[in-house]
Amino acid sequence: MLALLEEQHQAGHIDLYYGDETRISEEGYVPYGWQFADEQVYIESTRGRAMNYFGVLSRDNRLFYQVSEKNVTADFIITFLDELSLKIAKQTVIVVDNARAHTAKKVKACLPAWQHRGLYIFYLPPYSPHLNLIERLWKELKEGWIRPSDYRTAEQLFYAVDRALAAVGKDLRINFNSYQYQNSK
Repeated sequence: MLALLEEQHQAGHIDLYYGDETRISEEGYVPYGWQFADEQVYIESTRGRAMNYFGVLSRDNRLFYQVSEKNVTADFIITFLDELSLKIAKQTVIVVDNARAHTAKKVKACLPAWQHRGLYIFYLPPYSPHLNLIERLWKELKEGWIRPSDYRTAEQLFYAVDRALAAVGKDLRINFNSYQYQNSK
């Protein structure tokens, strides 16, 4: 089904976005690391503030996102998608995973109103984050676009994140050519 949506998007019939949330905190993001035996490597971090980001990203790097110091809840998702549904110009599909905030009863209750406006939600199969292109954005943000020096203060960190996300599609781009879905006809 996702391959069919991609085909519809490529043909210009629909807009297709991939949505999900991530958390950025002062604790830092260190997926792995190494150092020489005589070298001290560290990232300054504290158990301080965190921000939660929910966004939708298209294959051509169009990004819409919202930030909150609170958790991303069903109410947060509803507000975001409701506002987005009022701005779309043509049929739009948002691809999301099965997180509780995405599948809550109150979110599903909004589906008919959104569909009336041309906004549709496509739920990925369980355990398939590799199919959600926005996961690549969050990885690039945490592993490359935010520097270790950005973690010195909360203000500096969140400013760096904001600047990076604002640059997506302009100065910062992700090449999704290697993320093609094949239709198995």
